[in-house]
Amino acid sequence: MSKFLVILYVVCLAASGFVNGSIIKKEKDQIRVFELKKGDLTLKVTNWGATLISLLLPDKYGKLGDIVLGYDSPTAYTNDTQYFGATVGRVANRIGGAQFTLNGIHYKLIANEGNNTLHGGPRGFSDVLWKVVKYQRDGDRPKIKFSYNSFDGEEGFPGDLLVTVNYILSEEGSLSIVMKAKALNKATPLNLVNHAYWNLGNHNSGNILNQVVQIFGSKFTPLNDQLIPFGNFSSVKGTPYDFLKPQVVGSRIDQLTKTNGYNVNYVLDKNKNDDNEVKVAAIVTDKRSGRVMKIATNQPGLQFYTANYVKNEKGKDGFVYQPRSALCLETQAFPDSVNHPNFPSTIVTPEKPYNHLLFFKFSTTHAPHGF
Repeated sequence: MSKFLVILYVVCLAASGFVNGSIIKKEKDQIRVFELKKGDLTLKVTNWGATLISLLLPDKYGKLGDIVLGYDSPTAYTNDTQYFGATVGRVANRIGGAQFTLNGIHYKLIANEGNNTLHGGPRGFSDVLWKVVKYQRDGDRPKIKFSYNSFDGEEGFPGDLLVTVNYILSEEGSLSIVMKAKALNKATPLNLVNHAYWNLGNHNSGNILNQVVQIFGSKFTPLNDQLIPFGNFSSVKGTPYDFLKPQVVGSRIDQLTKTNGYNVNYVLDKNKNDDNEVKVAAIVTDKRSGRVMKIATNQPGLQFYTANYVKNEKGKDGFVYQPRSALCLETQAFPDSVNHPNFPSTIVTPEKPYNHLLFFKFSTTHAPHGF
């Protein structure tokens, strides 16, 4: 190799952050934890991946507990393979074949799950440092706003993109997560999700098989063996996926042998008057703690995942997380939408910005829990 090529090679490595890990180390030095507090609810987030790392609230006896799985140290999230609490993008969930065609141009992405792209690629939005734009710890409306500038070609996706995520405590027992984005010069697919792992019994209380879930989705998108949608819709009736009425999570989970539990996208039932109107997506109840979590969104889909692939993961307070130790209820666009014209579009343009609304209402069985 010529001296010129050697120098060029080293320069490229340095630009990628691999020489002495300089850039990665600099990012780690900037990782911070931010706390929001209102009443009995305390939320902690970090600027790494705009990640939700803790949610502390009382059970029906008034005892405080943390209901989000995660790690003790914020820097531990830089090695996270489970996406604990992260803001996931540019396109969450899967893109089949790690490719798509948009406006006549074929884009090849970086595959990071077999032949497919999962959660934005090897270094998606969950694995970058976000900028803190606004921060108000307490008061009437505690909030924090993160922003990230995604560059044209990042992980193979087209166009420059400005993304913001707001965490807001607006009312007693209420959490709002507002994810927005604007394409600056090119059309691009976009699907942001918050990937929190919830266990209403406390993060270290074991499995969630006795918790009760209701999902307001009459249909789901069937998947092939690689968890890519076929492109059609199936009714939940007569299947283990039917949560139209409240069901105990563990009552039929063992029927799902291929995925070792729930890992499916629901087509949320639309409001009669407005397809984009916020609607209730799911309600979770833990009878032992008495905690209730109600979720509402303006998104068309909901991914229900029971932590099937979490195994021997050392989390907070040294507790080791195992499969079925949490519920993920991710409001989203449908997986692989960019390759299915019959799915709701995920294309964002300079004229058509992205606006993802996600609302949580927490209560106990001894208190009202409506929005």
